[in-house]
Amino acid sequence: MMEGMLRLLPEAGVAHIGMARDERTHQPRSYYFKAPPYLAEADVLVLDPMLATGGSASWSIQQLKEGGARSLRFVCLVSSIQGLSRLRAEHPDVPIFTAAVDPGLDERAYIVPGLGDAGDRYFGTVG
Repeated sequence: MMEGMLRLLPEAGVAHIGMARDERTHQPRSYYFKAPPYLAEADVLVLDPMLATGGSASWSIQQLKEGGARSLRFVCLVSSIQGLSRLRAEHPDVPIFTAAVDPGLDERAYIVPGLGDAGDRYFGTVG
């Protein structure tokens, strides 16, 4: 999503948030966070292909807020009702833009019907 967004906004700065999901607990594990120093003055778009449980999105937004970000928007392609509920509850000040809302999560906390694992699709790996 970042490459497409940078085509639309070529002057935009980029923060990188590296995160993986613990498949046992379904909770996010962060392994990298690097953001520009001017977050307080920026309009920040948080991009994530999918909003499933809302854990990764909520954690990312919290880290950006702690880094000074005040104007944030969350943008995803597919979301679940549970993820939307959690993100709205934990960050009611952050507007959410999604292309599709799927009805739920399966036992692995994947969106149903969803698209499968976004990271596996992007990197060509198997979860």
